[in-house]
Amino acid sequence: MENLASRISIDPEICHGKPTIRGLRYPVENILELMASGMTIEELIADYPDLEREDFLACLDYASKLVQVKSIHKIAS
Repeated sequence: MENLASRISIDPEICHGKPTIRGLRYPVENILELMASGMTIEELIADYPDLEREDFLACLDYASKLVQVKSIHKIAS
């Protein structure tokens, strides 16, 4: 399996620099929200035929790396 991280790109000219899938203007955060709402990868592929299974796995991999921090501090509101 290829390196899933290579499917996530960050470009200041695309989606205001938010991480996207292969620079295709699909923000990772939107895909994660859809997956969190209960959509399966198969349903997402049906809705977004220009994306591949590995793209969705890359989003999950990206999110898992973001939460791998040593500590989390509450920000005063």
